[in-house]
Amino acid sequence: MPLLNIQTNVDLGSQEQCNDFLAEASVVVANILSKPESYVMVMAQCNPHMLFAGNNEPLAYLELKSLGLPEDKTADLSKALCDMMNKHFQIDNNRVYIEFKNGERHLWGWNGGTF
Repeated sequence: MPLLNIQTNVDLGSQEQCNDFLAEASVVVANILSKPESYVMVMAQCNPHMLFAGNNEPLAYLELKSLGLPEDKTADLSKALCDMMNKHFQIDNNRVYIEFKNGERHLWGWNGGTF
């Protein structure tokens, strides 16, 4: 149910490095949202054609969608996700945008139905 979609202009590294990063991101999202990790989906892609503040220095755009997204935790999520992007890809926190979306159960499909 939580989905973290990450786009960055920074190379994601080897398959093993990318898998390690995705695994950490999955745990971060599950822990802060208090959701089972078995429902968390994380995807990342490198798009070298990105520009922010007039330049293409390392940057990232993240979307976090979840049912029942607690608005009081978005600041904690922002800090944790920005710190993670900095740790793995040396992207400054002020070069990361994060869009939070609270999904509606009837508009979120899974397993042949909806939540």
